[in-house]
Parts: sequence; C-alpha cells; structure tokens
Amino acid sequence: MLIGILIAVVYTLGSIVDLFLEWRDPSSAGFEIAALTALLGFDIFSWRLFVVAPLWILVILISIIAIWIGYSMLTTPAPVPLEELEEELAAEEAAGSD
Repeated sequence: MLIGILIAVVYTLGSIVDLFLEWRDPSSAGFEIAALTALLGFDIFSWRLFVVAPLWILVILISIIAIWIGYSMLTTPAPVPLEELEEELAAEEAAGSD
C-alpha cells in the first residue's frame, strides 16, 4: 500500500508537475503557441503532453489498484484455523445428534 502511494506521488511529481513547470516559460515557443500557453498555462499541442498524460493516468490507476489491494489485506481479519473450524463442526454434530 505504501509503495503504491510512493509510486503515485513520485511519478506525478516527475511527470505531470515537471511538464507543467517546464511550460511556464512561453518565450521559447512561437507567437500563437505563446499566447495560448500564456492563456491556459500550458501548451495543449505539445507532443510531450500526449505521451506523458496517458502514461501518468495508467500509472495512477495501477497505483490505486495496488493501494486498494494493500488496504484490503491490512483490514481483512485472518481466517479461522482449520482445527478450530473442525472442532466447531464436530461440536455442532454432537449437539445435533443428542
């Protein structure tokens, strides 16, 4: 569970946040793209967005599944040992036959 959270945070900081911070300098693009970048805060026509965003979504979904499995494993009680279960069944059969 903790590894899933760590992967989600690190990958978010290293991909989407880094890409957004890189776009904060619109002077490196042409006039039209610079105006759009200044208006929206990022360049929606960048090829990096089309590569990073789907991969980021995929990693986040896999991390959510890993976190969900880890949480389920942590909160699910341990199963009853077979010996105790057999003793309970034997006790019920003995009580039912009396």
